[in-house]
Amino acid sequence: MNLCGNEKTILPKMSKTTRRNFLQASLAGVGMFAFQGLTHRNDFFQKRQFPDLGIEDSFYGELFPTPSANTGETFLALPQGFQYNVFGQTGSPMSNGQPTPMLPDGMTVFDTGNTWTLIRNHEVIDFAGVTGAVSGISPYDANAGGGTTTLLIDKVSRLPVSSFVSLSGTLQNCAGGVTPWKTWISCEENTNGQSSGYFQPHGYCFEVPLTVQSPTNQPIALTQMGRFKHEAVAVDRRTGIIYLTEDYNPCGFYRFVPNRYGRLAEGGRLQMLAVRGQNNYDTRTNQTAGVSLMADWVNIPEPNTPLAEADVSAVFNQGFAAGGAVFKRLEGCFAYAERIYFTSTTGGNAGIGQVWEYRHRKGDSGVLKLIFESPDASVLNYPDNICFGKNGSQFICEDNNAENHIRILSKHGVMSNFAKNIVPNFSTFEFNGCVFSPDLRTLFCNIQTPGMTFAIWGNW
Repeated sequence: MNLCGNEKTILPKMSKTTRRNFLQASLAGVGMFAFQGLTHRNDFFQKRQFPDLGIEDSFYGELFPTPSANTGETFLALPQGFQYNVFGQTGSPMSNGQPTPMLPDGMTVFDTGNTWTLIRNHEVIDFAGVTGAVSGISPYDANAGGGTTTLLIDKVSRLPVSSFVSLSGTLQNCAGGVTPWKTWISCEENTNGQSSGYFQPHGYCFEVPLTVQSPTNQPIALTQMGRFKHEAVAVDRRTGIIYLTEDYNPCGFYRFVPNRYGRLAEGGRLQMLAVRGQNNYDTRTNQTAGVSLMADWVNIPEPNTPLAEADVSAVFNQGFAAGGAVFKRLEGCFAYAERIYFTSTTGGNAGIGQVWEYRHRKGDSGVLKLIFESPDASVLNYPDNICFGKNGSQFICEDNNAENHIRILSKHGVMSNFAKNIVPNFSTFEFNGCVFSPDLRTLFCNIQTPGMTFAIWGNW
């Protein structure tokens, strides 16, 4: 994500002041262009078997600038037959009149009767009170400006009917993950604390309920899930084990084994993946798609180490010392068909992205497998958040400083374009937060800057 990781500093970046100026810029017209969907086939993936949902692969063809259905403004290029609404823009008033915070990021959606409940992260690094920060009741840290907002979306109009702050006082809430017990885990990607002017330590996961936060219910930092540069999580609904990614280089792939299913605040064990028989196996380059690597898990002795405030690798170093495997900038993470999928944003020989699969086996073992590695930026360029749609197709948000798409990786390994950011003056900013409604008919996603959320539907 544009604010995440440590590697994109090799590219031109905006200062926070410039970014805030962008948030105030007007969105003016865009020329008419058509974008041909690009495809790429991975031989291994042709043999890959996902559960058959009875629908064949769809490749939607060219992308055309498409006006939004509710405002008529043109922000996305989509295939013919698809349309979208835009809402939740940075600065627009929420139900209580407060301005919507900036930098929307990871999201989830729940079925709540006549509405969908959409919970949305805001990756705000700044202190509370700055323009665009999250301001809500019972903050975890009254000095921190990140958190989440919740939007109730009418199922018919696909537009919000209400919105409110559901978590505040956290820091740089990047991504997260949904739980089987219908909560959202929001993850901090920043380990700052009192030495940086905050009242509380940061670098934790927080559980966000479906309903509005009670004024007397202060958020609880899930400290046993580790203090590091968290990105996303995915939950195995059978076991309640939570898998976690870390956006740094080098970094680890983690899991949290709770003491009780669904009771995360009661603690558990944090572990890091290790490749069996190969201490500190390096996944970042020279990997072959389809090769199965037997995986075990090594314990992290001190997941909530105070050293993390000064050294963001303090948790990783513990796993590495025990033989843990090395990854490069892990971001998106999603549970599907009894497997966990996650992206390495800058992994691979070309340094522009990998997609990994982990399958749990009996006991404490599993199988790690590379399922896709991008050979060229025209195929996939810096993958970030991921989700699954119909027929086993994986939707992948891109986060680079050039052209950003939502790509589709089919169950047979064909990569195609689904959407392109063509927001006037902001076309180089990332997509994030992709998630399907429970009926798989609406794809929600964000463009982080200038800050807007989309509901996309059509002939899936």
